Amino acid sequence: MSRVDAATDRVADLVVDRPGAIVAAFLLVTLLFAAGLGNVSTEAGTEQFTEDSPAQVAFDRVNRDFQPTFEPDEGTTQLIHRSRNVLAREELLRMLRTLERIEDRETLRVASIASPARTVARTLDPNATGLEAEVRAVEGATEREVDRAVRRAAESPGFTASLSEDFNARSASASASITVVRHRIPAGLEATAGAGGTSPLTDIQLRTERVVEAGGGDVIVFGAGILSEEFSTIIGDSLLIVVPAAVVLILVFLVAAYRDLVDLLLGLVSLAMALVWTIGFLGLADIAFSQLLIAVPPLLLAVGIDFGIHTINRYREERVTGTGIEASMRVAARQLLVAFGIVTATTVIGFSSNVTSGLAPIREFGIVAAVGITFTFLIFGVFLPAAKVFADRVVARTPIPQFSQRPLAQEGSALGAILPVGVAVARRAPVVFLLLVAALTAGTGYYGTGVDTSFSDEDFLPPEETAGFLDELPEPFAPGEYTVTGTTNYLEENFAAAEDDTVVLYVEGPMRRNDALEAIQRANRDPPDSFVTENREARSESILGVIRAHQERSDSFRRLVARNDPDGDGIPERNLERVYEVLLDSESGDQARRFITEDYRSTRVVYTVEADAEQAEITADAREQADRFRFEATATGATVVFQDIADTILASALRSLVIAFALTAVFLVVVYQLLAGRPSLGVVNLVPIAVTLGLIAGSMRFFGVPFNALTATILSITLGLGIDYSAHIVHRFVDEFEARAAVLPAIDATVKGTGGALTGSMLTTTAGTGVLVLAITPVLGQFGLLTALSVFYSYLTAIVVTPSALVVWGRLTGADLHASRRGFVHAVRPDSTD
Repeated sequence: MSRVDAATDRVADLVVDRPGAIVAAFLLVTLLFAAGLGNVSTEAGTEQFTEDSPAQVAFDRVNRDFQPTFEPDEGTTQLIHRSRNVLAREELLRMLRTLERIEDRETLRVASIASPARTVARTLDPNATGLEAEVRAVEGATEREVDRAVRRAAESPGFTASLSEDFNARSASASASITVVRHRIPAGLEATAGAGGTSPLTDIQLRTERVVEAGGGDVIVFGAGILSEEFSTIIGDSLLIVVPAAVVLILVFLVAAYRDLVDLLLGLVSLAMALVWTIGFLGLADIAFSQLLIAVPPLLLAVGIDFGIHTINRYREERVTGTGIEASMRVAARQLLVAFGIVTATTVIGFSSNVTSGLAPIREFGIVAAVGITFTFLIFGVFLPAAKVFADRVVARTPIPQFSQRPLAQEGSALGAILPVGVAVARRAPVVFLLLVAALTAGTGYYGTGVDTSFSDEDFLPPEETAGFLDELPEPFAPGEYTVTGTTNYLEENFAAAEDDTVVLYVEGPMRRNDALEAIQRANRDPPDSFVTENREARSESILGVIRAHQERSDSFRRLVARNDPDGDGIPERNLERVYEVLLDSESGDQARRFITEDYRSTRVVYTVEADAEQAEITADAREQADRFRFEATATGATVVFQDIADTILASALRSLVIAFALTAVFLVVVYQLLAGRPSLGVVNLVPIAVTLGLIAGSMRFFGVPFNALTATILSITLGLGIDYSAHIVHRFVDEFEARAAVLPAIDATVKGTGGALTGSMLTTTAGTGVLVLAITPVLGQFGLLTALSVFYSYLTAIVVTPSALVVWGRLTGADLHASRRGFVHAVRPDSTD
């Protein structure tokens, strides 16, 4: 007896001999994991994906060192003021009084406020310092004086940049403005992290919303905290819609699969335990529940449903022959523990391969999914059989009614007549069929190489208008009102700064060197194709532009530059430290600090790029532009960061697939050598999986689903779940072949015996995971579609393709001939190989 057989025998004996103790022990462990449920926090948004990106690190340094007015910032809140004319006297007063209330709230930790309303007030009264004085300045001015002040303020690019594109200087009108409030985040705290998904910035911005609402008018509070809060809300709302729908569909199919109240309850309790253990593990391990981890519960349900149906169905196959409770479960447990072990190990390999990803959320997904699948194996491999024995003993002694105990796809049933279609093909033309399947796999796989890769905030945001059926849902299932997408679209449509596509070059080097500014100017000539050009120079914002602009406003500064500009091109080449010092101390100092640091060790250059250029093209051109700089330059900005993540996502998906496929192949070869002395059966086990992977890749391109933060895991998931179906077929074939000593009869018995359980599992899992298409965010819907397709393809290939693969295997290895003479096990010598 092998060590595997000995181990499964011991577990099977324990299940049959001490079911009550096992049930009690598992329930106790469930209580322990339940204690972790209250510690589960949430994490949402794109920050979790970008934090390890070199481009994001550079972008964070740019935002920290140069304090750009409208760049995303952890301590920044935007107030978007909308009105018929936000520059009218009454609207300016409304905004200034609202800002007074915001500044007066200590809890809002206001550090500074930049607002068009304040600019107009200070233009009216240059001596006005503080919001109270600015309010008095506007109150004391007439509408005509306010209009003149607006026209004077419009001479500053910073003022017009904070107004909507319909700003008209002559009429002193604009339909919207942006006010930026900066907050002091408490020392030692992360602005985007906190228990339960809250953060200091989120709390500040939610409080700011309440203050703004009290002031009246159409003012939207927008910022990273609000975005994070809405991401978290979407997670909750999606789960509230998806989970009940999944439960209803799963319940319907489980009723059809089990057809017995006691078995149904045992299956549901086991599923609930798997979820409690896994989610409780998140709380105990201090892993935040992110949008990516929404995929884990459906995966656990998929594997748990499969294990549950197989356990009950295999047990019933023995019971209908008149075998007793203990003997039936002993046979079922011994066989299924091995099958479940194979499925669990290969699934864990598939999910664990994600730990090689360069993205932390994908690594966490791989770890949590692997742990959850292991928990599922323990619960359905040990607890459910023990609970079934315990329950059947109780039922035998009580008048509790039992309903149908027939196994699925029993001989003579409609399903039993349909399932052997793959066997019929294998009997007539297995080689031709496999060649056609290989051609189909190659074709769909090649077609799938054109799948796009994407990463953006929009992947996680709900559509601006949710689907109509969601609005009809009753409470508490009705989704909330989501504003972030609408606000983002409004900004893009109405503000030029939000509409322009830009990339940022973070340049590090001694900016005091005489040729430092000339180097920036030279790099701007003949830029890459995606950069917007003017007179063959890249359209850009840099310290050069600030120097030129200040020369026009200051005669003394113009003379300083002229003295240090030997070639007379307006760019100083000498005494640069003095030039910077005077510039930073001038009225243009704030603008200059957006482009150069106080120590003159780094600068940033912002390039405008073509709005219709592809993200990948922009990123490649930005890096090419960075290489032109004599100093060390890093390309960054939102476009570059997101493309960097998109590239990492694709690389992670492919690397995880290769690693998972290779490790799974090795594992299966070793396992079937140990179990049956036939390592080549491990290769047979992989044939339907390879077909499924080709089909899913082609389906992604056909349905327009890109590799994104969530679907990047679909290849390893396909491998993990796909093994589930083919492993059941191949492992059952081993047992049937040993008993029948002929390939085709063994395949026929296998498909009819385990095909019914596979069908029930497929229908239930496809429905349970497919309901993710109801989720509010598109990325979850795409993931649900692909997971459901993966399960369906895995089932179809296992039932239809595996029989032909086994027939060809029997011919190539001569197993059929040897087995018919000597029996399957005895046909293999101890030292033989395939």
